Amino acid sequence: MTAHVVVIGAGYAGAGTVQSFEDEIDDGEAELTWISEHDYHLVLHETHRVIRNPQAESKVAIPVDEIKSPETNFIRDRVTGVDTDDRTVELRDGESVDYDYLLVGVGSSTAFFGIDGLEEHALTMKSLDDAREIHEAVRAAGEAATQSDPAQVIVGGAGLSGIQTAGEIAGYRDDTRTPLDITLVEGLDEIFPGNDPRIQGALKKRLLDRDVEILTGDFISEVDDEEVYLGEAESMEYDVLIWTGGITGRDEIAGTDLDTHDRSDRVFAESDFQTNDDRVFAIGDAALVDQGDDEEAPPTAQAAWQAAEVAGENLARAVRGAPLKSWQHKDKGTVISVGEEAVAHDVDGIPVNTFGGLPAKVLKKGIACRWIADITSVQRAIGAWSEM
Repeated sequence: MTAHVVVIGAGYAGAGTVQSFEDEIDDGEAELTWISEHDYHLVLHETHRVIRNPQAESKVAIPVDEIKSPETNFIRDRVTGVDTDDRTVELRDGESVDYDYLLVGVGSSTAFFGIDGLEEHALTMKSLDDAREIHEAVRAAGEAATQSDPAQVIVGGAGLSGIQTAGEIAGYRDDTRTPLDITLVEGLDEIFPGNDPRIQGALKKRLLDRDVEILTGDFISEVDDEEVYLGEAESMEYDVLIWTGGITGRDEIAGTDLDTHDRSDRVFAESDFQTNDDRVFAIGDAALVDQGDDEEAPPTAQAAWQAAEVAGENLARAVRGAPLKSWQHKDKGTVISVGEEAVAHDVDGIPVNTFGGLPAKVLKKGIACRWIADITSVQRAIGAWSEM
């Protein structure tokens, strides 16, 4: 009997695995079903461009029909649960989909860490809808402000997403001459925490050059509808609050028999992506993929992109009863945009450790367009270049 393989999620992990599996499997060996609540793949690490320019939406949202083969069945619906005993995926419309092998690539949700009022009052930056909402909120706040009394925009969390979001809002402000004050808040002592001081310094310089205020060393402790409270004493008024401060697992896998992290609810997976259930694989932000020495693969687009190629091959191997391959993440460097500018650090094959300017900007564009070309076409990648 033909095996039925199901992939849930249309991010880097899901889309990449679908294409890899299609390349690996022979005709008649397996049936593939791809499930996602959206009928497009989102180039998430470039979605912040929509905050500044909503027209970029057509470049970062790629229809699934341009990615999958005609033989792959696509179901647009939200997954509400997984029954590992019956091997079924439960859908919001009440239907269920049987599987022989399942790959969980649903990404992650925003973590609010129990901070009082934060989830209620903050916008997030995890989807195309989020980027649209931030654009509209910033635009409306700016229209109600004046140069003498600018709107206050606070971005909480100075990781990659927070830095790129703040940079894009600054770009919007400068393009439109909208009266905005932008503040980036990080509870730890440095922006882009845990990374090399050289890239931290380069990013800080570019943010300050774009008139983004940076506050570090105090965590957000509470939020109400007017103010953000830092630590025990300080508070700041805001018109728009955006939270990018952490990730946690998705509801799709809550309540399953899969082994998950106690706090983040992300699924534990071996280096071959198998979970504690040998019929279920997990990659991307949804998973904690073992890398040895008590390390897990980072929750980055780069890691998901790399992992998807091996995950698709392993699904094909599982169908055939063949041994699975282990995967080891290789960090190829970091490239982060700050509005129109970019900073690159420790990029594979480039002898300069940290650099900006035109080379970093071109590299940032090239990375995004290479991914688009890989999963669709060179023509679509060329069309997206100007918006990246």
